[in-house]
Amino acid sequence: MSSEDSDFYGDDDIMIDLKARVKEFDARAWWEEYGTIKTPLKIQAQKKDAVDLDVSHLHNPYAGIEYAWQLTETIEDFLERVPPATTDETPENPWIWVCNPYINRTRKTDAQNQKIRGGEDEAPEEEGADLASVVEGGMARLHFASEYIDMCKRSINQPAFVARECRKAGMDAAKDILDLAKAHRVRCGKWMLFCNTFEVNEVWGIIAKATANNELGIAAKVAPRSTADKRTERLICVYTADFSDTKDVKRVAEKLKQLGLIQAKGRPLYYKPDVYTYLGIAHGNPWEIRASIYDTTSMLRKA
Repeated sequence: MSSEDSDFYGDDDIMIDLKARVKEFDARAWWEEYGTIKTPLKIQAQKKDAVDLDVSHLHNPYAGIEYAWQLTETIEDFLERVPPATTDETPENPWIWVCNPYINRTRKTDAQNQKIRGGEDEAPEEEGADLASVVEGGMARLHFASEYIDMCKRSINQPAFVARECRKAGMDAAKDILDLAKAHRVRCGKWMLFCNTFEVNEVWGIIAKATANNELGIAAKVAPRSTADKRTERLICVYTADFSDTKDVKRVAEKLKQLGLIQAKGRPLYYKPDVYTYLGIAHGNPWEIRASIYDTTSMLRKA
């Protein structure tokens, strides 16, 4: 053995010992001893009756919802039960859901967002969230921005000045709204991913398994098949707990890339805070507020 090999592998005695250990290693015995360690997906993968499956330490804000993963079924059974490619949207089930069972959130049926038209299907709320105050304050702030923008447009100032002031009014309103949401614990947001109907089952399966295994965010949802909307793309949302926690938001984006769901030359994913959805801030809004606050192109750019 060369001196370089010796430095890397150890001396001759160590090599002899290692070879002996390899020869004596019983893979079957090792698996029998350590293969029963309970990871999130293994817990669900055990084919046991519901009464025998201990889920007391897990949480599911979508318990009892037909188009959501239930803790008493395996992820595989869930994906087979409601595959998004062929599962039809219904008024009661406009989305298919999966939760992260290791994060405790408010039950969907008890959530404050059930009273917000158009916001009923956002992420499960965190404890102590005051959504009503955020919506009331956010709408008031947007109204103030609208009044200022209208005043600027009616003025006799130069068009460039008016355009600059209008953009600034929207940016200032967006900052205040995000600060308000953070203060009142309405902090969820989502990475938005689009895929075609031919690959939606595969992509959703990857995201659902990673979410249930505590590898992504707090929850995820996918659009089922619509009889009214004939578009060939489906939206998948991957939710994180706090839009202001850029470290965690980036971690989830990096995991999505690691899972092969973000391509180097593909279109980027965009991240939208739930508070924007509650307030109706979408693309082309009158305040010129960007509908997303992050994108994977910028966030994953190498330093």
